[in-house]
Amino acid sequence: MPAVLRRVNRIVLALAGVLLVVGGGAVLAAGLGLSVPSWWPWSGPHDVLLSRSERQHWRSEGWWWPAVIAALGLVVLLALWWLIAQFRRARLAEVVVDSGDGDGAVVRGRALEAVLAADTEAQEGVARARIALTGRRVAPRARVALLLEPHASPAGALAALAAEALGNARTSTGLAALPTEARLRAVRHRARRVA
Repeated sequence: MPAVLRRVNRIVLALAGVLLVVGGGAVLAAGLGLSVPSWWPWSGPHDVLLSRSERQHWRSEGWWWPAVIAALGLVVLLALWWLIAQFRRARLAEVVVDSGDGDGAVVRGRALEAVLAADTEAQEGVARARIALTGRRVAPRARVALLLEPHASPAGALAALAAEALGNARTSTGLAALPTEARLRAVRHRARRVA
């Protein structure tokens, strides 16, 4: 998940939590008959959220219902955007390569991912590799998921990944660094029977 989305999630959840705790606690305190500040709109267990006059105050205005519907529609759209953003992985469409002549070349992100995956799967002990490039065009990051054969050494697989596949990618794209997050899993296999 991108850092910006994580920050937005934390801010939205923190604000929602504070509002719910403060509002719910104050309404609960008023409902239980405890003392609440004088400015608080509900002061006792028999108070209502909106009185009849407050509910009907703006009904005769022509702008009231369109404004209410627009505000609720905006809330729904923002909630849908937030929900969709949770499932979207921000993958790089392209990576800028320093061509050495002052102009940069562009490499498709999916093509670089495919080459990295092929280089990684060619290593000893790697059954399958999935690569996803994230970050910025000029400073990509790699997420690598390795499925290792039962006999493979995790340390050896990581060392080969760093030296060979990622080293080749850094050299060919001219990147000074390619920060990588690697997740390793072993292939499930059945136990051998000994007769």
